[in-house]
Amino acid sequence: MRIGELAERAGVSTRTLRYYESRGLLPARRAVNGYRVYGDDDLRLVAQIRTLQESGFGLEETRPFVECLRAGHPAGDSCPASIDGYRQKLAELDALIDELRAVRDQVGERLVRAEAELPGGPEPSCELSHQPDHLNHRTRPSRPNRPRG
Repeated sequence: MRIGELAERAGVSTRTLRYYESRGLLPARRAVNGYRVYGDDDLRLVAQIRTLQESGFGLEETRPFVECLRAGHPAGDSCPASIDGYRQKLAELDALIDELRAVRDQVGERLVRAEAELPGGPEPSCELSHQPDHLNHRTRPSRPNRPRG
């Protein structure tokens, strides 16, 4: 198949495929007429890259999976280097989750402190009904119907 068909079937642009090629992730095979040609294995390869990217992997982080597929393995994650890639990504995600939890705890502490400093004690939780009338669309006076014309 040619580059346009691969792009359509893989759900990416031809520019993306050329970029993958320039990064060494997609083989650059050409027909005698100079057109790029691809097979179903290339479609699997592009699908693997896209799936990993949707899971948060950077393009370079997909390389072990691509190399695994190109080596003839049935799946891109059936090689030791791919398993290591998963482990590294999980460690990275766990670290990010820990950072977010710490930030959440800080914000929660600030909220408790700020509520305690309010005159008269903490306010009830913010709900639409506790907003000033000019912000509460349920208490806004309705406009009289005016004839159009």
